[in-house]
Amino acid sequence: MAKIKVTNPVVELDGDEMTRIIWQYIKDKLINPFLDIDLQYYDLGMESRDKTNDQITIDAANAIKKVGVGVKCATITPNAARMDEYDLKSMWKSPNGTIRAMLDGTVFRTPITVAGIEPCVRNWVKPITIARHAYGDVYKNAELRVPGPGTVELVYTAADGSETRELVQKFDGPGIAQGMHNLDASIESFARSCFEYALDIKQDIWFATKDTISKKYDHRFKDIFQDIYDAEYAARFEEAGIEYFYTLIDDAVARVMKADGGFIWACKNYDGDVMSDMVSSAFGSLAMMTSVLVSPQGYYEYEAAHGTVQRHYYKHLKGEETSTNSVATIFAWSGALRKRGELDGLDDLVAFADKLERATLDTIEAGEMTGDLALITTLPNPKKLSTRDFILAIAKRLEA
Repeated sequence: MAKIKVTNPVVELDGDEMTRIIWQYIKDKLINPFLDIDLQYYDLGMESRDKTNDQITIDAANAIKKVGVGVKCATITPNAARMDEYDLKSMWKSPNGTIRAMLDGTVFRTPITVAGIEPCVRNWVKPITIARHAYGDVYKNAELRVPGPGTVELVYTAADGSETRELVQKFDGPGIAQGMHNLDASIESFARSCFEYALDIKQDIWFATKDTISKKYDHRFKDIFQDIYDAEYAARFEEAGIEYFYTLIDDAVARVMKADGGFIWACKNYDGDVMSDMVSSAFGSLAMMTSVLVSPQGYYEYEAAHGTVQRHYYKHLKGEETSTNSVATIFAWSGALRKRGELDGLDDLVAFADKLERATLDTIEAGEMTGDLALITTLPNPKKLSTRDFILAIAKRLEA
């Protein structure tokens, strides 16, 4: 079989632990045999980030800016225990957070649906895409442990030295306080990314905050979304036959539970973090969810929505057999390849991405799957495959 020639490169961001093992299996069995492709490789494994003082992450993000498309393996965000385990020089920041900030992107996460894995919410017949703002809020907060009686204030000092003060709380005893921020420019990028993605996939978009309680912070999100929609997207949405809908976050949760799916739900950073896990779990598994970072400047980074599967990695190191679900990682590759094909007008590459996804889903629907899916499938007599054998089963169908 002649390999498909990919004219422009894709940035490859390697990762950690069990997903790093899966990553190599996928390349060896599902990518390299079929494609002649220039993969610009960046090792974002924990040791490499520590060795380069995390410069490798910055270099990788800049490469995506230059090339336009990247595909990323899951990576460790170290805590104190990980610092000891890997003998790190510093508790390095999340690579995802660094890349999201540099690309000014919004994360879109969508469940991968397949026959035999039924949603817990019975009326969810179409996937629900979570659009998560990837900047600010609690993830860039400042926190204070209040030791005793006193006053906590928010203070804004303007460039001319003038001050604006807002009382947070007069404390009668010990407590805690936190300050959060966001940027109009980041919220504007979030809004445009959401509206562009909705037009791209032809789906309605919902947005929800708690503006009735947070009359300045959350209300600012609401106002920016509405202003940009009215000025730049209302006519385009009407022409495409799709809708922009705003409501309160609690109302959105109630509506989502009764909806049938098939729309994008835009959420602030923390809301999106929580709701994407809820949606993925309700649709079957966190290992069955795509994740793409979309920048309004036209950069795309694809990854799995889950972590490095630490427990399976320790079993792998002991020589024990694992049955780790690789579907989301495979779909990260297919998503990046499809986008590369769309941007470059390579119909063969787009078709290959479609075939790779179809071969993956056909394998599951034939009853061959990893252990996590075998536990929840409605298919009779599923066959539990090891990590490697599942990928080999997909490769067999792809070759055919």
